[in-house]
Amino acid sequence: MLLEATPSVVDQEINPWQSAAHRFDEAALLLRLDDGMCKVLRMPSMELTVNFPVTLDDGRIELFTGYRVQHSIARGPAKGGIRFAPDVSLDEVRALAAWMTWKCAVVNIPFGGGKGGVICEPQLLSESELERITRRYTAEISEFIGPERDVPAPDVNTNEQTMAWIMDTYSMHNRHTVTAVVTGKPLELGGSLGRPEATGRGCMIVTMEAMKRFRLTPENTRVIIQGFGNVGGMAARLMTRKGFKITCIIEYDAAVYNPHGLDIESLMAHRSETGSIKGFPEAEDVDRFDALLMDCDVLIPAARENVITSANADRIKAKILCEGANGPTTFVADSVLAEKRVFVIPDILANAGGVTVSYFEWVQDRQGYFWNEAQVNERLEEIMVTSFNDVIAFAAKHAVNNRTAAYMLALDRVANAIRRRGLYA
Repeated sequence: MLLEATPSVVDQEINPWQSAAHRFDEAALLLRLDDGMCKVLRMPSMELTVNFPVTLDDGRIELFTGYRVQHSIARGPAKGGIRFAPDVSLDEVRALAAWMTWKCAVVNIPFGGGKGGVICEPQLLSESELERITRRYTAEISEFIGPERDVPAPDVNTNEQTMAWIMDTYSMHNRHTVTAVVTGKPLELGGSLGRPEATGRGCMIVTMEAMKRFRLTPENTRVIIQGFGNVGGMAARLMTRKGFKITCIIEYDAAVYNPHGLDIESLMAHRSETGSIKGFPEAEDVDRFDALLMDCDVLIPAARENVITSANADRIKAKILCEGANGPTTFVADSVLAEKRVFVIPDILANAGGVTVSYFEWVQDRQGYFWNEAQVNERLEEIMVTSFNDVIAFAAKHAVNNRTAAYMLALDRVANAIRRRGLYA
């Protein structure tokens, strides 16, 4: 049964930190973790808030607020992106940092979880203003990041150029070039081949593993993707090449539908020319909220949090839900999807392709030797398939759904690392 949509319930449901805490508590209870370990794992190890001035192009001085949260460094340096958005909050960054801890543990790479953000409106800022904001923010957090401590990456409204500015600023402070301080960099500055496609490719890999349970092949699989950026756009492009039928793409301002499958390359060209997917001549414009509820085999929410909630979960028609975004499904919606027997590939597994290839980039930077793209993709597929099977096995062993299994597996691995290290006093 759905919860009554009172303001207090809605606020709690869409608060990402509350959602992360709810799922943590459920997994910890099933693992029978003791109270002390729960206290250690539940809270971030470090939270940093910085307020810094930047001179804008018109000469005005504006004060910006930024955050960097390190949730855990038990299994290695903190790892996680930096986002620029007007709605960045400390609760959001806390939740995303925790999700990064569990994500890295699920795919068993030697990182903990971190996340950062700056409250700003990138669309209203010039490139030079964005550079000054990035460099000043980097200077404010420079004592807390580094290849052995905390390794940022791109996230919402940041990209490889942002990472280049961070790497350069950090390097200037340290008086030598430190390429491994960030990942998601340009190839010329130590980036990795295959990194831009990695999250979308990872989504495709785990979706194909899930399809085996439904005896689906790419040719007879209808896919709806919400988000047409780095994750959704790449997933659409790669899945089309494999023969999938992408019937609907949903963006923040529009949605387009073609039951016979969209020509993704043509749609990308249309958006590049017009600034929107709306009005694509080879498809029908549909309501973007209704589009999420259309009949399909695979639904990939690949944009932002809180897309599938108590308000619409009971109308989701997909067989497989592959969470390309972080936190697209609220904890209240989890039980609804479970009742509907939707096969959920949770975010901390589904979109872990990005951090996996970020790990590869970090390794390559540190050893000064770079792999070709085929090697990157082969190693990514090996890790994603192994991790998918680890989660499915954990779900079967403990008789829980996939999301709970992923959390249990991650908590178990992080808790074991802490036990083996012991507590320094």
